[in-house]
Amino acid sequence: MNYILNIETATRNCSVAIAKDGETILCKEIAELGYSHAEKLHVFIEEILNECEISFQDLKAIAVSKGPGSYTGLRIGISAAKGFCYALGIPLIAIDTLAILAHQAQVESGIIIPMIDARRMEVYSAIFDSNYIKLRDVKAEIITTDSFAENSEKIYFIGDCQEKCQSALTKGNFNFLSDVIFPSAKEMSVLSFEKFTKNQFEDVAYFEPFYLKDFMMTTSIK
Repeated sequence: MNYILNIETATRNCSVAIAKDGETILCKEIAELGYSHAEKLHVFIEEILNECEISFQDLKAIAVSKGPGSYTGLRIGISAAKGFCYALGIPLIAIDTLAILAHQAQVESGIIIPMIDARRMEVYSAIFDSNYIKLRDVKAEIITTDSFAENSEKIYFIGDCQEKCQSALTKGNFNFLSDVIFPSAKEMSVLSFEKFTKNQFEDVAYFEPFYLKDFMMTTSIK
């Protein structure tokens, strides 16, 4: 039995799941207005292991959402994952955050565009087909009325920036799945197990989050 601990902290959703051979056993998550990852993440991990009646020594790998997303959220999740991997001597698996989000949408045809809020009208986005094959890589873009206008097939937008984008994305083939907001660790199970079976691991010492854009710190002017 291959137990993998999946950690997703790239957005406001602090999410942890245990998977056995690619199937989610249990998931704990909370999405609060303020980021509570520092307070909740390790509590969730301890609770989920206890409830599944397994120990850290039973884990075969740790999988973590690699970004893009919140600078602080990614740092917390990846730091925790690296620490566990180093202490336990098990491999680290990194999963594309937008791929995790895309797997929450189940559509028969068309394309899926997962988007994570950046700031103002900017989003982090990628494009997947209905079988979750990536058609366009991740990029940061500003949403306008011309965005994705070249696509004539059905498009399904998901993510935490749907509300702000609906005023610009008004074409008849555009659809918003309002119930799919945040990436979740429960969708990581299949993805992390696939990488586990292919030995697609990261270097625990040198792996860094995929921020897409450099972190900018601002200070107030007095």
